[in-house]
Order: sequence, then C-alpha cells, then structure tokens
Amino acid sequence: MIFSYRSCAEVPLKISGVYHIHPISQHPVPVFCDMTTTGGDWTVIQKRMDGSVDFYRNWDDYKWGFGNKSGEYWLGLENIHAMTSQGTYRLRFDLEDFEGNTRYAEYNSFLVSSEADNYRVTIGSYSGTAGDSFNSAHNGRQFSTKDRDNDSNDAGHCAVLFTGAWWYNGCHNSNPNGQYLGGPNYHNGKGINWYTWLGLYYSLKKVEIKIRPV
Repeated sequence: MIFSYRSCAEVPLKISGVYHIHPISQHPVPVFCDMTTTGGDWTVIQKRMDGSVDFYRNWDDYKWGFGNKSGEYWLGLENIHAMTSQGTYRLRFDLEDFEGNTRYAEYNSFLVSSEADNYRVTIGSYSGTAGDSFNSAHNGRQFSTKDRDNDSNDAGHCAVLFTGAWWYNGCHNSNPNGQYLGGPNYHNGKGINWYTWLGLYYSLKKVEIKIRPV
C-alpha cells in the first residue's frame, strides 16, 4: 500500500527525519519533518546550518527546490504553494547565532500564491522572541531571484544587491537565503539576516523555516 501524505502532519511516525510527501498530486518529494518543536508536525521548507549549499540561485531552482534534505535545502516554491493552498498553515522561523543563542518567530497564517502571481506571500500575525522581521517588511510581496526582479526597489535589484532570493520589498528586514558569512561582518544585508534580532551586519549560523496546518 502506498500512502500519500500531503505534509509532515499526516506522517504517522512521529520521529524527526526525512520522509516523502505528496504536496503536488502523485509526485513524491523528500522533506525533513520536525516532529519535536512545539508539538511537531512541521514540514521544513528551508534549512541553513553550515554553508555547504549555494543559495544564490536562479528562478527555476527556487521554483522546484534544491539541496540535501538531511542538510541545507530549499523545498521549492511550487511545493510550498501547493501545501499552503490546501488550508491555513502556520509558519515558524527557528534562528541560532554563532554563540549558541536561539530565537523564534511564528506567524499564525502563511500563504504562497501561484507562479502566475510570482508566488506572492500573505503573512499573518507575529508572535515569538526574535521580533517581526517578516510580516512588517515583506507581506504581500512577490518572490525575487537574481534573474527575476519582482521587488519594489526602483533603484536596484534586491536579490542581486543582497545576494539572495526572497519576498523582497525595497529591500529587506530578513534575508534567510543570503550568503553564509559566519557571524559579524561588514557586508550590510548580504548575509543570513534577521534585522529585529541581530541587525543587518550579523549573519546567522542556523535557520529553519517550517510550516504546519492549523
């Protein structure tokens, strides 16, 4: 018997690890499931931990996903759109600096539209310890990559200026797909930044972005 789980919340084995889910009909997608954080059932859509994967990539890579599901990866905008279109999903960022300090940010709803709308994001209300660096600056924005400029900055291309890919406005308060710069640095906004915690001159050690149905 073949089981088709639409998200990690439907996986019956409540042990964190890599599982196959089916967010888009019959096509299986490997993903890391976090079954421990605040009750578990989280589908991890992005993970940064050691700089082993290059995140400065083009539109097609971000559309379909890349990386190693046991390490650093991006799940893919098509998969994220398919999952968040099934019902209301909660969003969580788990952040860690190079001193071992941790913070989190949660949003009570998260929806990514289709490619026809450039995967526009709709974000709900914030709670947590990291401060709100997502809803406040990025809600309602379309996704941008180095080869697809959908930001609101008329003077430049945010994905190129800040060597990442994200729902840039003009430009960002969060940049989790930025360069892995290893803590304090002089590259304003080009690292893995969370402005309301450590500002734009500190690149985080670890980030996990995860979603689960409400």
